[in-house]
Amino acid sequence: MPKSKRAKIVHTSKTQKKRQRTNPPPLRQHPRMHPPLPLHLRLQHSRLFFGKTKVMSHALGHTPSTTPSPSLHLLTPHLHGPTGLLFSSSPPPEILSYFTTYTPLDYARAGTRASRDFVIPRGVVSSRGGEIPVEEDVAMAMSVEPNLRRLGVPVRLMKGRVLLDTDEGWTVCRKGEVLGSGQSSLLKMFGVQMAEFRVRVVAWYERETGEVRVVEGEEQGEGGVSVDGDGDEDEEMGVAEGDVEEETEIET
Repeated sequence: MPKSKRAKIVHTSKTQKKRQRTNPPPLRQHPRMHPPLPLHLRLQHSRLFFGKTKVMSHALGHTPSTTPSPSLHLLTPHLHGPTGLLFSSSPPPEILSYFTTYTPLDYARAGTRASRDFVIPRGVVSSRGGEIPVEEDVAMAMSVEPNLRRLGVPVRLMKGRVLLDTDEGWTVCRKGEVLGSGQSSLLKMFGVQMAEFRVRVVAWYERETGEVRVVEGEEQGEGGVSVDGDGDEDEEMGVAEGDVEEETEIET
């Protein structure tokens, strides 16, 4: 009878360990910077960099001897806080005009003021809290009930549904009220957006002239842009900041 090829003696000293396969980490974005992703996709012929300010300032340089281009180091003092770099071939008036109208809605965080009232209707708690018609909404999942109670909402479970344990609706916030952490968590849970994301251009660098121009507040206010631009196709870089209710700055 031939010897089976499967019957092999393997010494434990020679076995190889099974290495766990690791998948590459998913692309993640800072939770407070969700809007810039569509912002980057909508700006044609532009690239937006939003990273560590110390790394970006090191790339721009701190002195005339360390900067890669003349006067580029003058943008470095503007790199602080939620600030990014925007590289674009569009003229400055076009960029400033675009950011004036770019105000997407976002979830409000603690410390901001509520822009309107929000009340959870009585009865079965829906996922949008009465923000959309009942026929288009769905009931809140049972697994969310402990989180609602932890945030102070008087709810209870009945036959697999989350019910508001009050005769009337439960008020989450009133217009003009300063939101707390629990209120902002509830607003996000029900998909209620009360904040506006704004981008404010701080300064820009013109590669052709090697000049850094600081943007004044009135230059990007309502009613147009008063900054002169030559409209050439040379790349310009600027600094801008972005945040919710506090404006994000970007340097271009």
